[in-house]
Amino acid sequence: MSDLHWLKNDPLLLPGVPEPLQRRLYRVLREAVVEGRLQAGAVLPSTRALAGLLKIARNTVLHAYEQLAAEGYVQADRQGTVVCALERPRRTVPRGAAMPPLSRRSAGFQRPRSAEAQLQPFVPGNPALDAFPWAAWQRVSARAARQAAWREAGYRDAAGEPELRQAIATYLRASRGVDCGPGQVIVTEGTQEGLALCALLLADAGDTAWIEHPGYGGAFAALRAAGLHCVPVTVDAEGMSPPAALWQQAPPRLIYTTPSHQYPLGSVLSLPRRLALLARARAHGAWILEDDYDSEFRHAGPPLAAMQGLEPDAPVAYLGTFSKTLFPGLRLGFVVLPAAVAERATGLAGALWPRGRATEQRALAAFIDEGHFTRHLRRMRVLYAERQQALREALARHWRWPGTVLGGDCGMHLVLSLPDDLPDVAVARAAAQRGLGPRALSAYGTGGPAGFNGLVMGYAHVPADRAADHVQALATAASDIQAPKAKAART
Repeated sequence: MSDLHWLKNDPLLLPGVPEPLQRRLYRVLREAVVEGRLQAGAVLPSTRALAGLLKIARNTVLHAYEQLAAEGYVQADRQGTVVCALERPRRTVPRGAAMPPLSRRSAGFQRPRSAEAQLQPFVPGNPALDAFPWAAWQRVSARAARQAAWREAGYRDAAGEPELRQAIATYLRASRGVDCGPGQVIVTEGTQEGLALCALLLADAGDTAWIEHPGYGGAFAALRAAGLHCVPVTVDAEGMSPPAALWQQAPPRLIYTTPSHQYPLGSVLSLPRRLALLARARAHGAWILEDDYDSEFRHAGPPLAAMQGLEPDAPVAYLGTFSKTLFPGLRLGFVVLPAAVAERATGLAGALWPRGRATEQRALAAFIDEGHFTRHLRRMRVLYAERQQALREALARHWRWPGTVLGGDCGMHLVLSLPDDLPDVAVARAAAQRGLGPRALSAYGTGGPAGFNGLVMGYAHVPADRAADHVQALATAASDIQAPKAKAART
C-alpha cells in the first residue's frame, strides 16, 4: 500500500485554490504517476482511507480515482486501485521544455490587437457603430429566432441560407452591376474566409499571385498561407499598374486587387486599366480576386460598377463583406463566382468550413429585403462625408508638419503622408500610448520596395465634434517623438 502522507502538504491541495478539490486531487495523483513517484504496480489507499487521511469527503477521492482509471493511469483489481505501467518512459519534463518547430508561414503573423484597441479613434475599417439602426436589427433578429425550427440548429447548406444568397444577388445586380444569380453566391464568415476559399479553389501551392503594393495585409496573409508566391505590384493614382514585362517574368495565377477603392491609398482603378487587366488575365489563364470591401461609401457620385460585370463570364471572383457596411461582429461576407465553378467551390467550402448560423443569415436577408440595408447605407454616406470633412479641417488646423492627404472620394479612411524625419511606425506607437489607433502606412508593404511613410486614419467611427481633439492628441504624440531629437541636436 503506497504511503500518501505527502499529499497533506501538497500546495495544490491546500485551501484557497480556485479549482474543485476533486480535480486538484486528480491532478496531483496523475503527476505523481507520470513522474514515477507512484510506480507501476503500486496500490493506492482505499477511497475511505485516503479521505480520512486528507480529511475530505470520500466522494471527492472516488471522483479522482474514477478519472485516473478512465484515462488509464490506474486500474481496479482484487488488490484495490493499482498504478498502471505507462508505455512511454516516465521521466520528468521541465516546465518550458522546447516544443516541436512551428511552420515557417506562421512567422510573419503578428499578435492581433485587443478588442479595446480595435475601437480606438482612427483605427481603419471601423464603421460608425453608434449610428447603426440597432432597433431594426433587433426586430428582424428576434423574428428570425422565433421562426427558427429545430433543424436549423444542425449543419447548414455550405453555400449559405437560400434567402440570404437571393437577397445578396438581388442587391449586387441593382447597386454594383454584378452579373450573378443566387446560385453563384457563397456566404462566408467575412473576407478572410472568402480569400482563403478562392486561394484554395483557384490556385495550387507554388503558383504566383499578384498583390497590390502597398496593399491589404489580410489578403497577403491568406495567399501566403495557401502556399502561393506573392509578387508585389505597385499602385499609382490610377490603381494597380503591372508592367508589361511582369506578365512574362512572373505570370500570375491569381491577381488580387481593390479596384473601386484601393486599400490603403484610396486610388480608383481606371476603366482602361480594368479592361486591360481583364483581357490579359483571360489571355494568361489568370483569375482576378476583386475585393469590393467598402465601395458603397462613395462620396463623389454613385458607386462604381464592379469589374465582375464589365464583360460576360469574366474570370473574376467578387468578394464582399458586411463588416464595413453593418458591423464587424456579424462575421458575414460573400464570394460571387462564375456559375461554372460555383458547385466545386461549394463542395470545397463544405469540406473546410461546415456552415451554421442560419438564424443570423435569415435575419440579414430580411434586413436587406425590407430596405433597412439601403436606408442605412444612404445615411452612412452622408455621415461619413461629414466626419471625413471634420477630420480634414482638424488636420489643416492642428497638424503642423508638411504632408498630403490621400484618398477621400470613397470609403472610411484617409492616408496622411509624413515627412522623412517623422517615422510612421514611431508615430503610430506614440499615438497608441495616447489611446489613438492610426496605422503606419509602411506596415502595408507586400514585399515590394519600401518608401511609404504615413498614417492610415479611419474616420467613420470618429464623431465630427471629437475630430479636433483627437488630431491635437496625435500632434502631441508626434511632438513627443521629435522632442528627443531636438534635445540631442542642441547638445
